Formats: sequence, structure tokens, C-alpha cells
Amino acid sequence: MGAATDAPTTSASSTSTLSPSIIKKILLSYTYVAIWIFLSFTVIVYNKYILDQKLYNWPYPISLTLIHMGFCSSIAALLVRVFHVVDLPTSMSPRLYLSSVVPIGALYSLSLWLSNSAYIYLSVSFIQMLKALMPVAVYSIGVLFRKDSFKSSTMGNMLAISFGVAIAAYGEAKFDSWGVLLQLGAVAFEATRLVLIQILLTSKGISLNPITSLYYVAPCCFVFLLIPWITVELPILKENSTFHFDYFIFGTNSFCAFALNLAVFLLVGKTSALTMNVAGVVKDWLLIAFSWSVIKDTVTPVNLFGYGLAFWGVAYYNHSKLKALREKEAAERKDEEGDDEESGRLLDQREGDVTTRRNESEG
Repeated sequence: MGAATDAPTTSASSTSTLSPSIIKKILLSYTYVAIWIFLSFTVIVYNKYILDQKLYNWPYPISLTLIHMGFCSSIAALLVRVFHVVDLPTSMSPRLYLSSVVPIGALYSLSLWLSNSAYIYLSVSFIQMLKALMPVAVYSIGVLFRKDSFKSSTMGNMLAISFGVAIAAYGEAKFDSWGVLLQLGAVAFEATRLVLIQILLTSKGISLNPITSLYYVAPCCFVFLLIPWITVELPILKENSTFHFDYFIFGTNSFCAFALNLAVFLLVGKTSALTMNVAGVVKDWLLIAFSWSVIKDTVTPVNLFGYGLAFWGVAYYNHSKLKALREKEAAERKDEEGDDEESGRLLDQREGDVTTRRNESEG
């Protein structure tokens, strides 16, 4: 998994021969992983605390997501327009924004809305188990949009993950069908968004870091969320005269959400997306343990058995992707070496021809 996976492949007897630069690179990779896990962990637990009726008791997921998007839009605009921290891509035209960014923003708003709503009905641990279906959704939608090729072995892997999640759902002590539908919808929308990013932006040569992504996408999300917020939650908030906006709670919560986006940039930019996938599995286990030991959520043996199956399925899928990536890199290096050898041969032949002509002219 990027630089972070180089460490386990080095035998214990050879670690002493690692250069300081390689050791520094490995330590930095694990630092990026730790920062991302901590912030992702914090945002999930913080959102659960705010939305859960037994804790902070503010069950308004659209409003919470709207606050996040408003905060992220404002900070991103300041960083781009005032402080000029990053440059905007020159190829982003109004037409491209409407055709590419707007659909991605709509899907992102739906994904955030549904995933935050699920925290009202489901435990943190069970939500993490359901999120194990993300590779299944991404692969299935990728095949549907012809960005991935269908392979029976990969599909078998996807079915194994799905089977494990189904067992975990069967063993859930506080199963709520509406909460499950919300979380599955969030997974489907998020997977579609990831595939569309690859189709609509990457294929056009546009790369967005989290700051520019938030600069373009967050305002779009904010606008899309206004419609359900005005019709669904605003009337309820008006009736709830006892509510007072807590700037500390919502300010720190929004800051954590923004910091998480920067952590994603550090992790993916300095290592790889595969590193984040593998680190996500570690984060899920930590959240399940935290949910069981601190929040006192009920985690049954059937839960753990089912998620264990799904975990091994996800781990095998990540291993297969890493293996394929290494084989691709090896093949590319071999092709480059072959091109260098061919270039060297042609150069030697050209020099030989020049020498022959020189000798003939001298003769």
C-alpha cells in the first residue's frame, strides 16, 4: 500500500540496512495513516454524538451536513481566492463544471445526507460493518459504466464480502431496516460519485486536491441540500424554540470535517488510494472496539463472525489490487528497459554506419 506497504516486505534482518531517507519515508507514511484514522474516527464519533437522541439529541442530519458544506465552502474560498494557497485548474470551464462537477456535487450531498441520517437509527459499529460493501458497490458500478472489466474471480470476492455483511446484519441486536436502507443508499451514491470522478474529471485530465475539490463541490452540495432542508427540517427547527446554536460544538465539528479532507489529500497524495483503503479497514476495527467498549453498543458474536468474513474479503481484494499494481509497474519498467536497449542498439548502429562512411571517404 504505497510507501507504507514497503515496510512489511523488508525482512527483519535487512531493516538495519535501510537508508535514513527510506526510514523517514516509511515513518511519514505511517504518520499520514495515523492522522487520517484519528480525524476520520473523530468525525464519525462526533457526528454520532450530535445526531443521537440519547446523547446531544440534535437529530437533524440535513442541517448538520449543510453546516459542514457552508463551513468548507467558506474556508476553501478563503484559501483559494484570498490566500492563494493552491491554483485552480485552467481547463475548468463553466460547461465542464455543469456537466461534471454538478452531478458529482449532487451525489456527494445525497451520500453525506443519508450517511449522517443513518447514525440516528444504527450503532457506529454496525454502520462500519455495512461500509464494508463499498468495494462491492464501486466494482459493480464500475462494470456497469464499463470502467472495470467483469471477472468471475473478482465477482466471487464481491459475493463473499456481501455474504459476510449479510451475516453481520442478521446478528445485529438493534437492527433497523430504515437505517440500513439509508446507509446502503449512502454507499451506492458514494460509489457512483467515485466512479463519476474517474469518468468525468480524470479522463479530461483534471486533478483536484481536497481544497479545490471543496471549492468547486461544497457550494454545489450546499445548494442541493437547501431544497430538502427548507421543506423537511427548517419547519421543525422553527417550532423547536428551545434550540440554541452552539458555536463551539458545531464549529469544532465542522473544523474536524474540513481537516479530514486535508488528511485525505496528505494520505492519498503522499502514499496511494490503496493505502487509504487498507487503513480504512484498521479504522473500522478500532471504531467497532470503541463502539463496544465506550459507547456500550451491543456487538454480538454473529456480528463479529459476519464482519470477519467481510473483512477477509476486503483484505483479499486489496491484496489483489496491490499485486496487480505491482505487476503493472514491473511490466512498465520492463518496457522502459526494452525501449532503452532498443534506443542503445539503434544508436550503436547509427554510430557504426557513420564510422563506416567516414572510413570509406578516407579510403
